[in-house]
Amino acid sequence: MKTAISIFKPVAVMCLSALVWPVAAEMTQISDDAMSDVSGQGGIYLSGDVSINELGGPIENSYFGRCDDVTKKCGARLAYRLKDTGGWMVLDELRGSFAFEGLTLGMRTIDSGFAGDGELFNGDVLELGLPNTVRFDDVRFKIAASNTPRPTDPGFQQTDIFSVEMQGSVIMEGNLLVFPAGNP
Repeated sequence: MKTAISIFKPVAVMCLSALVWPVAAEMTQISDDAMSDVSGQGGIYLSGDVSINELGGPIENSYFGRCDDVTKKCGARLAYRLKDTGGWMVLDELRGSFAFEGLTLGMRTIDSGFAGDGELFNGDVLELGLPNTVRFDDVRFKIAASNTPRPTDPGFQQTDIFSVEMQGSVIMEGNLLVFPAGNP
């Protein structure tokens, strides 16, 4: 039995020391030429659960307020202008939550297809791989036209075009390609 203990003891010490002492690995620098031979797969895989102003935003004034106050607007507001001299398109009263799993972001080279236009384009695009399912919970917003970006600006006027309410799951398939425009 003494032989078994003498063999067990060094093995136990080696295993214990491997757990206690970290293994040091030295990192070395790679030249640009060596790095140009390295290839990999780029991209990002995202999953998330996003909530936007479910109860209303932090601003409470003559226009915005809590969602349970029917006399006030509730939720986020995104305003964008298509031309320097044009009016504003608005996503107003944006609130609710949505969850998704499997949204991917990556780059893709378009050098063929698209009825011959891909060959002329011959460049990189942002590729959004759509998740299979997006779950919506009480998502609401209005699309509107406005003469100013903020309702607190002087002379504010807004015309609501339509309202959207979404509940449940939406099945999404395929990829969304974002083509760059203009000169960087």
